[in-house]
Amino acid sequence: MRILALAALMLALPAAAEPTPAEVQKVLQRDLHPRGQAGMDRLNQDAVQRACTESRDQPPAEVSKSLQAEQMKSIAFPEGSLIGDWKKGEAIAQSGRGMTWNDKADEPSGGSCYNCHELSPREISHGTIGPSLKGFGKTRGNGTDIQRYVYGKIYNAKAFNLCTQMPRFGASGTLTPQQIKDLVGLLLDPASPVNQ
Repeated sequence: MRILALAALMLALPAAAEPTPAEVQKVLQRDLHPRGQAGMDRLNQDAVQRACTESRDQPPAEVSKSLQAEQMKSIAFPEGSLIGDWKKGEAIAQSGRGMTWNDKADEPSGGSCYNCHELSPREISHGTIGPSLKGFGKTRGNGTDIQRYVYGKIYNAKAFNLCTQMPRFGASGTLTPQQIKDLVGLLLDPASPVNQ
């Protein structure tokens, strides 16, 4: 009998309303404070972030297509080969430093790639948010088209998949063009541990 009374009471209570984006923004502005490299500008959503948030990562196809085309235009491809030093790329992939309140602004950021991806078969710990990249260059080669794809994807992943969780490393200034080339090397160089 008590269970039925509790169920009836729960059904009678009004459902908690989901907060509006403006209400969420107000709480964030109230509770978060700038510190070191972590400024309040991080709370400002651009058109891509807004479209993904408001649609719960399912924006209409025409919106995705338009915003992805806009993001593609933001990719600045360097001249020549896009394959850098895979050894430096491995250090960048392993590094989780940068862009936090206690990181020094003049020190290079890392990519934290292993937080989301499996890269090397000898790596004992890796994330699973992103796909496994083990053997990436071995199966795809390292020609000009794949170099441009990998560089572009690291530079601005939103140009390829609007609501991906992958950061826009180049577009945000988190990684330099040379760091991105070194990560391309990590993925495509036949000597890289990724391709062993």
